[in-house]
Amino acid sequence: MAGMVYLVGAGPGDHRLLTLKGRDCLAQADVVVYDRLVDPRELQWAPAGAEFVYVGKAASNHTMPQPEISQLLVDKAKEGKTVVRLKGGDPYVFGRGGEEGLLLRENGIDFEVVPGITSAVAVPSYAGIPVTHRAVATSFAVITGHEDPTKEASQLKWDKLATGVDTLIFLMGLSNLPYITQQLIANGRPADTPAAVIRWGTRTNQRVLVTTVGTAAADVEKAGLKPPAIFIVGEVVKYRDQLDWFDRQAQRPLFGHTVLVTRARAQASRLSQTLENMGARVIELPAITIAPPSDDYEALDAAIDRIDDFHWLVFTSVNGVEQFFARMEQHGLDTRALGYARVAAIGRATAGALQRYGIKADLVPDEYRAETLAEALQGQLPPHAKVLLARAEKAREVLPEKLRACGAEVMVAPAYATQAAELDEAARQEVAQQIEAGDIDIVTFTSSSTVENLIKLLGIEPLQTKGLLKACIGPITADKLRSFELEPDITAAEYTIDGLVNALKSYLQHQA
Repeated sequence: MAGMVYLVGAGPGDHRLLTLKGRDCLAQADVVVYDRLVDPRELQWAPAGAEFVYVGKAASNHTMPQPEISQLLVDKAKEGKTVVRLKGGDPYVFGRGGEEGLLLRENGIDFEVVPGITSAVAVPSYAGIPVTHRAVATSFAVITGHEDPTKEASQLKWDKLATGVDTLIFLMGLSNLPYITQQLIANGRPADTPAAVIRWGTRTNQRVLVTTVGTAAADVEKAGLKPPAIFIVGEVVKYRDQLDWFDRQAQRPLFGHTVLVTRARAQASRLSQTLENMGARVIELPAITIAPPSDDYEALDAAIDRIDDFHWLVFTSVNGVEQFFARMEQHGLDTRALGYARVAAIGRATAGALQRYGIKADLVPDEYRAETLAEALQGQLPPHAKVLLARAEKAREVLPEKLRACGAEVMVAPAYATQAAELDEAARQEVAQQIEAGDIDIVTFTSSSTVENLIKLLGIEPLQTKGLLKACIGPITADKLRSFELEPDITAAEYTIDGLVNALKSYLQHQA
């Protein structure tokens, strides 16, 4: 039985502008076929086991020709799979979704179109330019900057477009800008008509060039603007000075900076959103993935079987909390099984994770380090105390050693393992090149494992790039960075995500 295909609009750039229905489609996808202008963070809403196929297109550089993309959708659907074709903007606004839909219909494949927010309207909005305004524009047209090269003649009626529509929005037209502006002027549009070129619209690295029809081509060349960009023509451009709400975010502390976030994908969203709220452009490159421990939970299951023996349960991470209670559920148990055991958490985030399971930590040290936690526990352990430490498979031995030294029986139960994330060669090279070119100017490390595994993924050379700021969540992570002869620029005094962001903000403010 054939599967189902969803032609989903990914929106204009910012991943948060994907529709709820688009996200729901991704959640059930077996295969995701996605374009170059799709924010990779949208892929996180697909199941972990989904197949991802990149078919991105740039000018004169097509990963896969359109007929092959359309056939790929047919082939995957015939395998009985649910396929999401994730397309920048809207599938039917110069997205060639109609061509894909026609081939699906010819092959008897069911499909559904999920509209997306088109860049034709959203990008000008983010630039402070309304495509219509009652005082000056009651019509707008969306025009391709690249017609089908197989056509015998252009279908664009320049004599009608040039003066018959108030606002003109050209998509994918930057390389043809001299021709476009010449045609507009030749057909009656005044050369002094306000115009704007908007690159990477709706993203934190958005750039807006205000110009005129007559000077646009020369101004773009002088400014060195490259695709992707849209070209908008009309009196509405004059309103940018009053309506540029997005550009006013340049006053935020991280505006103009691009930050590489290395946390596991499932955990990266809070850090990424916090950075973006402060004006940063964020690129997520998960250096680690969270996996079951190598003993397949044997030690943790054994501990849960004798859970009422322990005087103290100690958690050193959010992952430890979540994996522990997931195994408890596998045993048919809930928090009532913990009995009178007291609970310690190494930090505020870990304590917060416990609260989500209805448990208030009895002990959270002032400093979020194993040494400090051990010292705080030593004064509260009963004689011959039995302690369960649910933690990562690979971790420092400071905590269990110190507790054993004061007479406690400590059972270390690996609740999870951190592994180096997989990264294809093209993605690895792209990130490395962005760092070396200065396009990424900050990299964040939230654990020792993110240090080790990012270096495994990228090598040491990109991280030696002059001017690259390296920000660590705490001294243990900073020491791990130093072990690779890389000096951290920023080390958070409070070993939390908020502490890391605040340290980064403070550093940049002092450098300003």
